Amino acid sequence: MRLTVLRQCTRGLPSPRLPDTITSVEALERDLESVKHYLWHGNIDRARERLELVEDVLDGWFCDEEGEEHLGPGKKEVRRMLKYVRDLRTYLRHNAGSIVNYGERYRNGERISTSFVESTVNQVVSKRMVKKQQMQWTPEGAHLLLQVRIQVLNQDWVDTFRSWYPKFRPPQTPDPVSLVA
Repeated sequence: MRLTVLRQCTRGLPSPRLPDTITSVEALERDLESVKHYLWHGNIDRARERLELVEDVLDGWFCDEEGEEHLGPGKKEVRRMLKYVRDLRTYLRHNAGSIVNYGERYRNGERISTSFVESTVNQVVSKRMVKKQQMQWTPEGAHLLLQVRIQVLNQDWVDTFRSWYPKFRPPQTPDPVSLVA
C-alpha cells in the first residue's frame, strides 16, 4: 500500500528545476517499480538502497547546478512524497526480519495470500468483536466466545457438550431393523 501511495504521489510531481537532468517523473516511477520488485523477492537491502536514491533525487528536485535550492510550484508535493519515502525506509528498517520473500514462496508453490486467514478470522470473530459494537467483551469472555465459535465451525461442539451433559442429544444410532431391510 505504501508503494501505491508513492506511485500516486509521483504522478502529481511537477517537472524538476532543470529539464536536461536525468531526473524525471518516469525515472522515479521506474525506481519505485524496482523497489517493489526487490521487496517482492525479499531483497530488503537493495530496496532500501533504491529508496535512498529516490530520497536524494527528491531532496534535489528544485536545486540548480550549484546545488542552490529554488522555490517552484509543486514544492509541497515533493516534500510530502519525501516524507512518505522516509516513512517507508523507516518501516523497512524496523521490519526487515519479517518481510516475506513472495518470489521464493511463489516458486515453491506456497501460499502468498493471507485471504484464507482473514476469512477464518472474520468467520470466528464475526460482528460481535468489532470495535463499534455496543457490546463490550472482557478478554476472558472474548477468549471463551472464540473457543465456542471454533468448536461450532469445526462441528466439535456437540461432542464437547455431550461430555459435559451426557443426556444432551444422544448420538443417533442407525436402527438395526432398517439396516437389514
